[in-house]
Amino acid sequence: MSGIRRIASPLPLPFSRATMAGGFLFLSGQIPYDAAGEVVRGSIQDQTHAVFDRLIEGLALADATLADVVKATVWLSDMALFADFNKVYAERFGDTLPTRSLVEAKLAKGVDVEIEVQAWLGDRA
Repeated sequence: MSGIRRIASPLPLPFSRATMAGGFLFLSGQIPYDAAGEVVRGSIQDQTHAVFDRLIEGLALADATLADVVKATVWLSDMALFADFNKVYAERFGDTLPTRSLVEAKLAKGVDVEIEVQAWLGDRA
């Protein structure tokens, strides 16, 4: 398809890590993996930091940053984690908070958080 560029996932799964289309970058949902591809266990803060590290890596593949994110969708395994999750979320986005949806759900690999984002790249796309 013309005008659409896909960035392959490093995982052996049937999806793209990101897709660029019409000035937007769409990142697939990220769960807490470390740089070596191992699932991060531990507190919701540890898991959320790991997710943000993977989001930043994915955004960088398109020369984007968290400041370019316009929409985030978040899944938490338990709404009791909401306050501690929010502390890390606010810290990592700083003054560039995107719009957000957040729901409770059972997540892959038994993790507590998954985040997907959409970024606006405009003419850089």
